[in-house]
Amino acid sequence: MTQAACLHPNPGWTGAETFSASPQAPSATEMVGKHCILELYNCDSAKLDDEAFLRNAITTAAKRAGATLLNLITHRFDPQGVTGLALLAESHISIHTWPESGYAAVDVFTCGDHTMPERACIVLSEELDAGNYKLKSFRRETPGSVAGAEREPALAAA
Repeated sequence: MTQAACLHPNPGWTGAETFSASPQAPSATEMVGKHCILELYNCDSAKLDDEAFLRNAITTAAKRAGATLLNLITHRFDPQGVTGLALLAESHISIHTWPESGYAAVDVFTCGDHTMPERACIVLSEELDAGNYKLKSFRRETPGSVAGAEREPALAAA
């Protein structure tokens, strides 16, 4: 069974996973964004160690998510492994790879209702030939005390 094809279009949003707020947490009123945490296992080790390939995969993932890529920085480690961070107008995508273990840790956070971070997860899972994955997703919510307030720029320190 191809694992990437099984990714739910709105992972974790069926109510199966619920998080209880601490007594100090303000009540939330609006969704500010969607956050996906993706663990990729049994990936192609050569792809996990290929910085240029990963830059392409991250760029494709951002486009597929409907996000605007502002900047992309990557670093290849010696003897192996790559870290990449895509700065999006809507937030970010990050990836950290361990080719020796066939593993990648991915984080995709997008703000706004026009983006689909789970699509970025599908792209990265497929591009890295993940044999297995674990996906957790949740909504980032705006506290009620902030949602209705008029926002003003912060004053610069004197």
